[in-house]
Amino acid sequence: MDPFLSFRVEQEEELEEVAARLLGAFPYARIFLLYGDLGAGKTTLVKAFCRLLGVPDMVGSPTYSLINEYRRRDGDAVFHFDLYRLKGVAELYDLGYEDYFFSGAFCFVEWPERMESLLAFDYCRVDIEDQAGVRVIRANLAGPGGPRDHSRPGGTD
Repeated sequence: MDPFLSFRVEQEEELEEVAARLLGAFPYARIFLLYGDLGAGKTTLVKAFCRLLGVPDMVGSPTYSLINEYRRRDGDAVFHFDLYRLKGVAELYDLGYEDYFFSGAFCFVEWPERMESLLAFDYCRVDIEDQAGVRVIRANLAGPGGPRDHSRPGGTD
């Protein structure tokens, strides 16, 4: 089985369907790492995830605070990281990133390249690329051992 899911998105409104399909395809994933250039649609995709997860709050990029916490209607937390301005991984240790990533709550991380030395856990990798006005999105479960079969709990092969 191909461990990657692929989507072509021509309109922003289609991102909610992508988010729904990703949540359905990776039901055990709680950490989503979003890779893409500035303006690729990472924050917009996080907004779509949050709508589907029942977050009633306004969702915005935590560019300056590094992390926003939202609450779902059921009271569960959702964490949104934007690491674009991260000065170094020591800053993540100071924030207590382990408490967030190992809490079992949904965590969405923009600019995860800035923390790659800390990726010793399983996650859903989402790559967003703009190709002449069309967003191409590829997603797969990944972690220390590489891509996983997304059809199984924990993504084991």
